[in-house]
Parts: sequence; structure tokens; C-alpha cells
Amino acid sequence: MATPARRYRYHEWLGGDDPLAPPADLRAALDELGREVMEGSSPQAALRELMRRGVQGTRGLDDLTRQVWERRAQIQRRNNLDGTMREVQRLLQEALTAERRELFPNPSDDARFREAQLDALPPGTAAAVTELSTYDWQSSDARESYQKIQDLLGREMLEQRFQGMKQAMQNATPQDVERIKDMLSDLNSLLSAHSAGQDTSQQFQEFMAKHGEFFPENPRNTDELVDALAQRSAAAQRMLNSMTDEQRAELAQLGQQAFGDPSLGAQLDLLDAHLQGLRPGEDWTGSARFRGKNPMGLGEGAQAMQDLAELDALAEQLAQSYPGASLEDIDVEALVRQLGQESGVDARRLSELERELRRQGLLERAADGGLRLTPKALRRLGETALRQVVDQLRGRGERDSDRAGAAGEPTGATREWEFGATEPWDVSRTVRNAVLRAASSGGGPVRLAVEDVEIVETEQRARAAVALCVDTSWSMVQDGRWLPMKRTALALHQLISTRFRTDALQLITFGRHASTVDIGELTALEGAWEQGTNLHHALLLAGRHVRRHPDAQPVVLVVTDGEPTAHLESDGEAVFNYPPMQRTVGKTLIEVDALAKLGASITVFRLGDDPRLAHFVDTVARRSGGRVIAPDLDGLGAAVVGDYLRNRRGR
Repeated sequence: MATPARRYRYHEWLGGDDPLAPPADLRAALDELGREVMEGSSPQAALRELMRRGVQGTRGLDDLTRQVWERRAQIQRRNNLDGTMREVQRLLQEALTAERRELFPNPSDDARFREAQLDALPPGTAAAVTELSTYDWQSSDARESYQKIQDLLGREMLEQRFQGMKQAMQNATPQDVERIKDMLSDLNSLLSAHSAGQDTSQQFQEFMAKHGEFFPENPRNTDELVDALAQRSAAAQRMLNSMTDEQRAELAQLGQQAFGDPSLGAQLDLLDAHLQGLRPGEDWTGSARFRGKNPMGLGEGAQAMQDLAELDALAEQLAQSYPGASLEDIDVEALVRQLGQESGVDARRLSELERELRRQGLLERAADGGLRLTPKALRRLGETALRQVVDQLRGRGERDSDRAGAAGEPTGATREWEFGATEPWDVSRTVRNAVLRAASSGGGPVRLAVEDVEIVETEQRARAAVALCVDTSWSMVQDGRWLPMKRTALALHQLISTRFRTDALQLITFGRHASTVDIGELTALEGAWEQGTNLHHALLLAGRHVRRHPDAQPVVLVVTDGEPTAHLESDGEAVFNYPPMQRTVGKTLIEVDALAKLGASITVFRLGDDPRLAHFVDTVARRSGGRVIAPDLDGLGAAVVGDYLRNRRGR
């Protein structure tokens, strides 16, 4: 039996995110997050800042919030609330002009009496419309214009409470008006029973079966029906609150002429009272100022007030400033309604990004309930930092040792044999190359050729005890050296933990005091106002680290932007003085000499151009057999990593 042909239909993508859009760039997001953390922000604050700014290709919460406020201001700047009154005035003038035109050629006393009636109309629009409700129009055009006033008022008053009703009642017949009155009567009966605490489940089902066409929201129970109606009714009340007392009085009087039936206005007033009693938490007292030139009708005004309320809610959701805030709180459907599909896509992507950072184990809860970067996140940050450093080293023509003789350890890579190479062959790859070469040349016996040989790449694995001492005094923060210092530590940590795993790395921070930290603590370390550069204490800790690893070659690296201004006394107290005391300098140099006796040459990375610092670090280098490097901030990481590799090769 033949398989029936499949039929496909294509149409514009209307739902959610673009299915062909690229996924969120987690690495770029993590780099941004890590930069904020290393600059001193908490991971929670850094994540919040990332969401505020957004990432490449996705606008952040700040941009979305700005659009929300621009949209809100646009509604108020462009519109005003007198549209219905203007239209009523226009139609009234049309009716009076047509009626006078009809009466003018008529010589009868009745015509003159009618003209006198029209001349004696009250000056107010609402009063004139009310006065004319019993007038016997002689002109069919005038009668039609007056009927338009009544129909307009009816449609506008319904549109105030029921969205879309104005269009539905565009050409309303008397039967349509009766159906509306019947619906309002049943609705008020349902809400009255609900207000009294009665079970209205059955009554609600009967009501929806009879009048469901008027409620496109398709509520599932009475509470959902009340919610939908109360939001619209509250918006209508806020619109009235935004008018002048005179405008409100005019509209209240005109409401009695809706569809020429005063009972309709009474039913709507009763509906408002029920809704206000059932949902007192809605904003029934608010108002807004409209100062534009575009006149809005009652229904448009109520919709504008609903839009303003929705925009206010979106602004609060996007601000994320309330306890327990989450991007999941953002009403994406409302955002799309107000700002368009593109904004909804941005909000979904931000939410997805936040969710993925947590799901992939890049953020975790700390013991104090806050967020922190996981070891996995730190590794990724280290990879990025190291990659940047390696690129800089290659740009300077430097590279680490990839050939160390037969005693080296395999790196996992292979390369072609070159004359003088002493590394072992990679037999499987060598044979494979010979087979492929023979096959490509038409077959025949497989014979090894020199070009087939691949050797195992090895590198020197002499064990090192590395102490990286980084200055954390306030001047490092103040002069923009905080972030480069942390990136340098991350790159060195990543290099040692992945390629030189037998090396022992100790990270040491020094301000007024020195302390040993792990990479997570250093990454999250916040800058603090603290005077003092206690290199003496840092070198004491470096010496202790070196002594713990007597079988390893010692490597001591110091990153600082100031001469030593503090030292540690025997009782553990840190003594600070500026300019430096001779005792501080002397105790620091004693530790330099002690490290030199252990075989450690100290490399000092001098940041800044202080001549006193330059003189001091030259002394340190001379006494320890080390050297001084004065990199710019962008080259700090490459300088530290390059010197570390040079020390390993040199020893």
C-alpha cells in the first residue's frame, strides 16, 4: 500500500523565542560575571549587574526598563481624555444645524416655537443632550445625528468596562441593546450572590453558557471573571479620577442617555459597586495626567489607564528590587503587548541565561544564603584568562617548553619528527601515516618513510613550589590595578592546575597584613580602604611555603605598586608608617635574604613609576638574584606567566 504523501504548511513564527536563534553565550556571560566579581562585586550583585546590562545580542533589564518608561511617557504626552466629549459636541452641532436648516423655510408658528426651543438650550453639552431627549426632531439628518450621540455614549460606556465591546456594538440594534441589558442584569445577580458568600459555581456555568460571547478572556470560574472585570473597571475609575470635576459631571449626566435608556447606566454603576467591593485591592483612587492633542474616547481612556498600570507593574518586575525577585517574575506576555515581540525575546533570553548559569553549576548558594562562583566557573574564568595570556606571549614571540628530551612527560599531543629530536615515537600514529600514504598512492606494500614518523610531545616536569604574592592595598583598587592582578592570578592558577599539576602554588595577599587564600577567595576579594603594604609578612608566608616543599625548586613572584610600609612584629602586630621606617625595610630585606638562601630568586612586577619603589625593588632583585619587570596593566598576566615558565626552564 502506498504511503500517503505528507503535507506541510509554513507560516510566520509567532510563539516564544526564535527557534533558529543562537543559544545564550554562557562563556561570554561568565566572563562578564567574573570581571564584576574580580572588581569587588558579590556574585549576587554581579549577576544582577549582568542582567541589567545584558550581553551581546540581548538587551538588558536597563534597556527594557527605559523602553517601558518611554512608552508610558508617550501615552501621556500624546493623548487627552476629552475624545468622547468632543465627538458628542460635534454630533450635537450637526444635529442642531440640520434641524435649523429644516425649520428655516417653514413659515409656521410651530417652526418658530421649535427654533425658540433650540435657542433656549442650556449652554452645557450634557444638559443640552438631556434636554433634547424628548425633542421631536423634524429633520431626519438631525434625528440620525442625535441617535449617533446616544449610540456612541452606550458603546463608550460599555467599552469602559468590557474591552472590545465598542467594535462589537458598532451597528447595535434594539435587540442587541436588550441582550446587553439582560447580560448586565444576570452579571450583577451573579456578583451579588458571590459577594454574599454563596456557591456560584452552577450560576457561573449557566451565565457563561448564556453570555460567554461577551467575555473573550474565557474565565473558568467567578473569581477569574471578577479579576478580569475589576482590572478594567478600576482603570475606568482612574480615568475618571484624571478628569476635572466639570468633565466628570458632564459624563455622569451624559451616561443617562446611553442607547437612550437610563437603566443601562444604572446597571453599569451597580456593576462598578460590586467589583469595588469584591476587589478593594485594585487601584480605584489613582490618576494620571494626559497632556497631548490626540483625543481618546472613554474606552480608549480606560485602555490607556490599563496600559499605564501594566507598564508600572513591568517597571517593578524589571527593576528586580524587591525581596526574592527573579527574572521568572517578568510578565513576558505583557512585555510583548507593550513593547513588541523583540522585547519579549530579550526577556526570555535573560531568564534563560540566569537559569543556565545556575543549572550548569556555575553559581551556587553559599552558607550565608548568597551566591558564589563554583569551582567549575573559576576553571572557566581561568581558561579565559590563560588564553589571553598565551595569546600575548605568542604575540611577543615567546612559547613554553614543548621539548625537554626523553626525560620529559607526555603532553598528550604529537608532532612530526625533526632532526635532533630525542622524544619517543608514537608508534600507532606512525604506522597509520604509512598505511594512509600507501593507500593514497595506489596500494602495494606498506613501508615506513621518514615523513611518516610522529613523536610524542613532552615537556619538562621539574617540580616547583610557587608563591605568588599580590598587593591588595587600597592603591591597587584606586589606580585600576585590582582586576588585572586577579586575572593574572587566575591565569597562573589555571596553567599550574592543568599543565604543571605537580607544582605547588600558594596565593598570598598582602595589605596591612598578609594571608594565604585559595583562588575562589582571591577572585571574590573586595577592595577595602586599608593603608599598609606588608611585603615582610608576605615573604614570611612565601618562605614557609617553600620550606614545606624542599624537593621543589622555589619560585617567588611579587606583584606590587608600593614600597613596604608595614612589617610584622614578633607578637603578630602589624606596624604601619609612611614614609617607610628603616626597621620595616630592614625586616623585609632579611626575608629576601632568607629566601635567597633557600634558592629562591624573587621576581618583582613593579606597577607604577614611583622612584622610591623602583629603588627598593632593584635592591630586592640584586640581593635575591632575581629581576624586576615593569609591565603595563594589559601585559601583567603575560609577564607573570612568562617569568614563571622561564624560571621552570632555567632551573
